[in-house]
Amino acid sequence: VQLQASGGGVVQTGGSTRLSCVASGIVGNINTMGWYRQVPGKQRELVADIFGGRINYVDSVKGRFTVSSDIPKNTVYLQMNSLRPEDTAVYFCRVLTTFWDRGTPVQEGFWGQGTLVTVSS
Repeated sequence: VQLQASGGGVVQTGGSTRLSCVASGIVGNINTMGWYRQVPGKQRELVADIFGGRINYVDSVKGRFTVSSDIPKNTVYLQMNSLRPEDTAVYFCRVLTTFWDRGTPVQEGFWGQGTLVTVSS
């Protein structure tokens, strides 16, 4: 399984950018797609994800970021608006899948390689 993320780069405060992540080689069904971010010295945190039609956001991005997915294309997006310097981080896409092994559901999680978003003040 490969997750290929794209987008990001350097953006000015108040600007926008969109991240995309395409999953390939998936076995089974995707049940969760989302984005995490990490800054040096801190734990990776959930930014937003989609699970069973429900969407979750970390409080700090509510109203500014929008996560969406295109299941037939195995793609998840993160539209980031009104960016702030504190949004600067490496963003990772995350996919959880479930497949059946002789009648037993098996869940697997996969990470993308990370893409850097730098918000300049």
